[in-house]
Amino acid sequence: MAVFFTVALMTMACPLLAFDMGQSTRCVAIPHKMHVCKDVGYSEMRLPNFLGHSSLEGEVVPHSEDWRPLLQTGCHPQAQAFLCSLIAPVCLDTFIQPCRSLCVAVRESCAPVLACQGHSWPDVLDCDRFPAEEDMCLSHHGKPGIFSKGLPKSACQNCPYVEEAPESKTILDSFCSHDFAVTAKLHRLRLPTGEPEFEIEGRVEFIRQGPLLPYDTQHLLQQWLLINVRCARALVRPGRSQLYVLTGSVQHDGTLSLTRVFPWHRKDANIAVAFRKWKHHRC
Repeated sequence: MAVFFTVALMTMACPLLAFDMGQSTRCVAIPHKMHVCKDVGYSEMRLPNFLGHSSLEGEVVPHSEDWRPLLQTGCHPQAQAFLCSLIAPVCLDTFIQPCRSLCVAVRESCAPVLACQGHSWPDVLDCDRFPAEEDMCLSHHGKPGIFSKGLPKSACQNCPYVEEAPESKTILDSFCSHDFAVTAKLHRLRLPTGEPEFEIEGRVEFIRQGPLLPYDTQHLLQQWLLINVRCARALVRPGRSQLYVLTGSVQHDGTLSLTRVFPWHRKDANIAVAFRKWKHHRC
């Protein structure tokens, strides 16, 4: 994310206010290798774009990748549309900028993700620079999806406490004092490839389900790893996988909070003992 933010600020040194709406532009096909704007809903973009880039291979494609880590966090459902409207503006008879309301909505959801990485929302994306009228700009769709409404969501948090070689009583107490407990194998890529640095390997197994939903929990934990990347890097070394017992709660605002995590090593008998006791006695 640090690479994303540093490069993005440099590439946006000529913000929208410096873009000349009267300049000559041309329409080009969005390159297949431009993964950030893949399936954005249109196939041709305008050059130069709103960031002042006029070269596809030299500027647009490589700089578009700088935004990929932010989009992978899923910080807002319209973040891709917002960013691609600047990187790869749709080629129509008139210039279509993002509306101010869309910028505000994306900023409110994605700025905390940037803050989690130690960065603030860039001044060059000041939402006041975008049009307030919503008849000739890309607008914000405010209604949440029917399947996402009310679901727990990942957010930035302080890193959870990691306890090596815990006593079985400590683990049982954690099961009882938290909303949920699951086992999950965390994997970290050795080298950056453009894909997410972290992923959940295999199935997430429930010990205590609480408010979590079976079909959503793996994705929820995946997003937590991508948002809280500094915490995730402390949990798994590059190129390695590690099985963990994860315990935590869902806050009143619906955000997931991992509170206490236990690495489950092959020779760790106490976790197995805690599992057996939990099945027979619970809290």
